[in-house]
Amino acid sequence: MHILVINGPNLNMLGIRQPEIYGNTTYRDLLDMIQAEADRMGIQVSFFQSNHEGALVDAIQQAYFDKVDGIVINPGAYTHTSVALLDAVKAVSIPTVEVHISDPDTREEFRHISYIRAACMATVKGHGLRGYLDALHLLCDNA
Repeated sequence: MHILVINGPNLNMLGIRQPEIYGNTTYRDLLDMIQAEADRMGIQVSFFQSNHEGALVDAIQQAYFDKVDGIVINPGAYTHTSVALLDAVKAVSIPTVEVHISDPDTREEFRHISYIRAACMATVKGHGLRGYLDALHLLCDNA
């Protein structure tokens, strides 16, 4: 099984950006944690991060051509604004789990809306970085 982990805007700033919300763990530490879990599970994982909406759409579309079995996506702020990401996930029909480190429903009102959620098989929110591992397991358990 091959899972693509996609991270949107500002996730590369983990450990720096609002540590009171996102913690002190760095983006590199997050990738290492996910890779270690994937190794334990015996699955292949690859990573993509961009601050640009079109690049995220391109990565989702490329996952189709690369025959990826599942996508874990934290769209960051694009969660609340991007119909393009929603349409891309719908277009490729790859099982996808939406992940959020914090729980957007407990934050500002505008963060309560997720456009991409309609195309996802599940959403993991408010579990911290562990949510990415939960998403890996959800994809594998439902494969």
